[in-house]
Amino acid sequence: MWIQRSIRLRARARGFHLIDREVLTALPELAEMQVGLLHLWLQHTSASITINENADPLVRDDMEAFLRHLVPDETSWFKHTYEGPDDITAHIKSSLLGVQLSIPVSSGRLAMGTWQGIYLGEHREQAGSRQLLASLQGE
Repeated sequence: MWIQRSIRLRARARGFHLIDREVLTALPELAEMQVGLLHLWLQHTSASITINENADPLVRDDMEAFLRHLVPDETSWFKHTYEGPDDITAHIKSSLLGVQLSIPVSSGRLAMGTWQGIYLGEHREQAGSRQLLASLQGE
């Protein structure tokens, strides 16, 4: 079975946000699969997706704090700032973390660890909704 579906993620504040529930809600067919693979592709250049701890929200806060320190918005030598000081920094963070994930499916569930969740990294102060393309394959 192959399924491909576009998932619109609601607009969120800058930072890291768990999106597992939105992904799973959009793919009810996943529950029928014994073995497979879910590929997620974020169709944006100023946000990212990654997998990390889903239990303690302080992890998401610390990741945002680290990236703000690593790639600060007010860096004077950045040139691509047409949409504000977070313009190029959002692109850099997106490239550092990436816009795609491949997650195994096993017995009708995503085969992630106990404390793993899918994060949307929103790197803009004034971002809108985001589009995620999900490709699910398996049997």
